[in-house]
Amino acid sequence: MEILDKKSNRMSRVIVGVSERSEFPKLQRILDFLSLRNLLSNELFLIISKVRWYMFTGLVEEKGSVISLNSGDKSIKLKIKANKVLENVKLGDSIATNGVCLTVTEFSKDYFVADCMFETISRSNLKRLKAGDEVNLEKSITLSTPLGGHLVTGDVDCEGEIVSITQEGIAKIYEIKISRKYMRYIVEKGRATIDGASLTVISLTDDTFSVSLIPHTQEKIILGSKKVGDIVNIETDLVGKYIERFVHFDKLEEKENKKSKISREFLIENGF
Repeated sequence: MEILDKKSNRMSRVIVGVSERSEFPKLQRILDFLSLRNLLSNELFLIISKVRWYMFTGLVEEKGSVISLNSGDKSIKLKIKANKVLENVKLGDSIATNGVCLTVTEFSKDYFVADCMFETISRSNLKRLKAGDEVNLEKSITLSTPLGGHLVTGDVDCEGEIVSITQEGIAKIYEIKISRKYMRYIVEKGRATIDGASLTVISLTDDTFSVSLIPHTQEKIILGSKKVGDIVNIETDLVGKYIERFVHFDKLEEKENKKSKISREFLIENGF
């Protein structure tokens, strides 16, 4: 469907929701939300784009290095040497460090400090870091930032282990094993975030998936220098998780409706 923007006198193409008879009404709500940008006036979108929404795109801006790592009460304080991600940085900003969203609590012109709580420590490889180790860094985006990778939250799902590295022409193929619990969100030609880098899945098995790195990417992200047996952070696809959750509650509602004799049709038939 096309609508006319009266101010600009331009036509915009939008996604239109399906009828109430759709088999997947909640899935359609997701699609309608994703098409919201097309429905907003330019002025309103500019206002919304100023909101601080801490997300990432999986395009590593630079490789930093660990200056120090101090353990506390079920916590870690990291001091990271950096450059590009510190441009215009402020206290409270978020910087993805090996794919983990960390809050800047202190910074200078060439480093920042962040605290890692127990949840972060238990799920990620940050606990394995030592002084001198390289890390992938990306500053958080805003709603007006172009997406070059995919939507990344910085909330790592689990660790993965590199089980094989194969040279194939100019590329290196990395096969990574993760818990089968999270393999449901991995799809061929979909995206997975490995240590904060958005990469395309080229193949998968029941408990592994593979990605391919060209020489340029091997130099720009830390995966390029990893070896078999090394541990990496994994964040799976955000949209897949939401769709699974919507479908799960649809099934619960359907189950509850079957238990009750009162249905929408029953109410209409009886004058409600």
